[in-house]
Amino acid sequence: MESVLDNSTPIKNQNGIEFREAKPKWLKVKLPIGQKYTELRGLVDKYKLNTICASGSCPNMGECWGEGTATFMILGNICTRSCGFCGVKTGRPETVDWDEPEKVARSIKIMKIKHAVITSVDRDDLKDMGSIIWYETIQAIRRMNPTTTLETLIPDFQGNERNIDRIIEANPEVVSHNVETVRRLTREVRIQAKYDKSLAVLKYLKDNGIKRTKSGIMLGLGEMEEEVIQTMKDLRDANVDIVTLGQYLQPSKKHLPVKEFITPEQFEKYEKLGKEMGFRHVESGPLVRSSYHAEKHIL
Repeated sequence: MESVLDNSTPIKNQNGIEFREAKPKWLKVKLPIGQKYTELRGLVDKYKLNTICASGSCPNMGECWGEGTATFMILGNICTRSCGFCGVKTGRPETVDWDEPEKVARSIKIMKIKHAVITSVDRDDLKDMGSIIWYETIQAIRRMNPTTTLETLIPDFQGNERNIDRIIEANPEVVSHNVETVRRLTREVRIQAKYDKSLAVLKYLKDNGIKRTKSGIMLGLGEMEEEVIQTMKDLRDANVDIVTLGQYLQPSKKHLPVKEFITPEQFEKYEKLGKEMGFRHVESGPLVRSSYHAEKHIL
């Protein structure tokens, strides 16, 4: 959910002094254009619709909207967790809006979205961790937009199977849950989350009828190549079908710094390895985000 803020990022030298290093040319983003993008941009502004694409300044917004794909965030915009990479606010969330499922479904109808990605903040403050709103949102979208396909990018629900079962019962075309980083860095990057718990959630989804599961990894946080490859192997062992790999970009000075800019050539190497491992789809590149080319992952 991180934002693309500017063309530089803070890096510390060997003496611990922070300076700003220009982002490499492959991270420069073209301005979104096209009739479909212009139409969706107008609808978002007119109806004050909430999409991660716009609020998170996603570098692929123009391309995705041009393909009729958009990502919506439910359960508010305040998270109960404080992950070191994420730009979403942390704190005490607002009261659950039980009308939200209908509002999201209506937004998708207004925007004429062909493929919708739904994500959410973590709601560890709720007994059901938000899983009921998740279920009702999927159902409302199905009723109001019967031809729209769905991907759900879910939290771990603390591994609670009853909550995960609600997603399984709703049966979206793709269910995604991101491991975000390699095992060694998980405690620093995700803080309250656990690497093995995320793998268990993904395996449970697949073992209980979800046709396509998906996960994502951010690079540039200090991981080593062999750790990335092992993470990909761990995901395949959990029968994950789709994996995305992209460059981490620091949302603000308060967040974890970028340790390295991964080259396009290295991303291509990971893509090749992922395909050799047997993933159905591999999206690997500096500007790749969780929902990049999401509409192709249902094929």
